[in-house]
Parts: sequence; C-alpha cells; structure tokens
Amino acid sequence: MELRINQLKKQYKNRTVVDNVSLCLSPGVYGLLGANGAGKTTLMRMLCGILQPSGGTVRFDRYDVTTEEYRSVLGYLPQDFGYYPDFTGMDFLLYLSALKGLDRTQAKRRAAELFQLVSLEEQANRKIKTYSGGMKQRLGIAQALLNRPKLLVLDEPTAGLDPKERVRFRELIAALGKENIVLLSTHIVSDIEHIADIVLMMKDGRIIYNGAWDDSRGDLEAFYLSQFEEEETQ
Repeated sequence: MELRINQLKKQYKNRTVVDNVSLCLSPGVYGLLGANGAGKTTLMRMLCGILQPSGGTVRFDRYDVTTEEYRSVLGYLPQDFGYYPDFTGMDFLLYLSALKGLDRTQAKRRAAELFQLVSLEEQANRKIKTYSGGMKQRLGIAQALLNRPKLLVLDEPTAGLDPKERVRFRELIAALGKENIVLLSTHIVSDIEHIADIVLMMKDGRIIYNGAWDDSRGDLEAFYLSQFEEEETQ
C-alpha cells in the first residue's frame, strides 16, 4: 500500500501555492505542520481529487486520484465540513453511506459502530443543529471512516475538541495508522508529537522537513516555531 505524490503543483496566476511536492507514504500516521497560507489545505484538496493540480500526479497503488477506485479507499475530513442542520446525526451518516454505495443494513450497522467509536451514541437521533462544535467535529470524523478507508486525510480534525476528546482522538488515529495511511494536518503540535510516525513541515508551498522526530532532536514545538516565527507573528 502506497500513496505516491510526484511533483505536485498548484498555481494561481503568478502565485504558487503548492510548489512541486513529492512524497511517498506507506501505512502510518503522517503529521503535517505549517503556518496559515503554507499550502497544507490546498495540498490535501488535491490529494482528495477536489482540486485539480497545475502539474504533477497523485496515485494510490496503481490508481490515479481521478478514478473511482481511488475514491473508494479515501476518507476525508475537510477543515470546514458542511452539515445538514435538520438531519439527525444518524440520518446524516445513512445519507452519506448511500452516496458511498453501502446498502442500508450495512450502513446502519456501520453508523452504530462509528457513533460508539466517537462517543455520540446517545446523540445519534438528535438534530445536528443541536450539536456542540465538538460534537459536530466528532460526527465529521465518523463520516470520514464510513467506508473503512485505506487512505485517511484529516484537515484540522481536533478543532473544537476539548483536551479529553483530543486524547481519545489521538488514540483512534494511532490505531488506524497501524494498517492505513493517515495524513493529519493541525496547528496543535502536541497532537503531531504524540502520534505521528513521520513529521512533515510545509512552508511557502514546499515540504521543508520530512522525517521521524524523537527527543534526541530536541523539542518539536520549539523547532516548529523557529521555522514559522515570521508567519506566526504576522
């Protein structure tokens, strides 16, 4: 199992947002760090086939990002996820399950599993408009897992989660990363530090760091801030 990104580029007129990024990802958790405007979300949207690149390729094993086979192994939680406020949480997951081709019996069983996994089983039949921000985020995580994805792309997934929920989420992601490819983008360095097998840092559309991190290298957050000090203060 391999996600291969080759010379991926996105350019808007005279501005290059993603600049010839090449990566090869195998099963594990990859933590993507970068300041606002570094290109993280644009990169993720191209990996999910939502945004067409200006150049380069994305393949999962032998499947190109534009194919149905690629989409069938993909789970995605965008930074700003759209909900239907008058749907119940269960109706929402069943609706998305139908779009993903799951039959209703299978979908109900999978939705029940996921509500338990993200600790929303008691809220499954409540309308989404009554959910707190953290509950909506947990529902978003659940929908990303509906099709048991081999490639899971999560853009700021812990936004709105309290510290206890973040710990639960990190444990879930660490477990998923044992057999799947998980790419996780966040501003919360501690989330990356606790669970990422590989740390990726992005600046000005380029990957400036790609590798494992351990205590012998010093403090990850201090290194991150030193790389992005200028952007963070703007």
